[in-house]
Amino acid sequence: MDLTNRRGIITGAGQGIGQAIALEFAAKGAHLLLVGRTESTLQKTADLVKDAGGTSEILVQDLGQADGAQNVADAVKSWETVDLLVNNAGNVRAGRLEDATAEQAIAMIDLNLTAPVLLTQALLPQLRASGEAGGSLLLNISSEIALVAMPFYAVYAATKSGLAAFGEAMRRELHGTGVHVATVYPGATDTEMMSSQNADWTRRPVSDVVTQVMTGLAADEHEINASAPDGRGMQELNASDPLAVDAAMAPGLADMEAAVKDHNSI
Repeated sequence: MDLTNRRGIITGAGQGIGQAIALEFAAKGAHLLLVGRTESTLQKTADLVKDAGGTSEILVQDLGQADGAQNVADAVKSWETVDLLVNNAGNVRAGRLEDATAEQAIAMIDLNLTAPVLLTQALLPQLRASGEAGGSLLLNISSEIALVAMPFYAVYAATKSGLAAFGEAMRRELHGTGVHVATVYPGATDTEMMSSQNADWTRRPVSDVVTQVMTGLAADEHEINASAPDGRGMQELNASDPLAVDAAMAPGLADMEAAVKDHNSI
């Protein structure tokens, strides 16, 4: 896949993986709409994009709001080409399901799953047109938790698993159209969102994760497992014998609950 001179949208672009992906595409001559909730962080990314050799516009938008996806689509309606959409924005809240409020659960679902679905739907005509002309890219940032659903992350796991299934379905729906659909499964990554929690996760540098993403895209991969290699055994066991994973986790549930109770970023 040719990743140069892309014209498109990156959500959650103010920090972490979204910002790093923006800089990778900027270095390849991209023009980007950077979407996020905080103007100051988006402007910082815009400055870095310029330094990297790209150009950008910013849109301050909470994609968890009902009109969020349409507002993004409206912002690029006049663009001649839209051949990139990176659905990266997300939030996480950990703890027992019964301790979460309905509002907290809905906020996570709205941002992590509903927003990518609606944004993809709104931009699909432009992505299809660009796909026919020279190829376009739909990139969904899921999570390792879609491969091994962790206790105390029930809603987050549901949203990231849903996003992965959405990507799989769209890959098949768009087969032969020139729209390349890829899903990324990062593990714990050293981002601002991860810094909000006390769990003793081993975190991969953002640069390592995003390098793997770009390498995978260049190789035309559709499923990019960007989690730490030492976690792959658990993923394989979960696919073949999920009850064995249940048993392996059971002795440490109390410690896990205590560790993740502050992993909240909404």
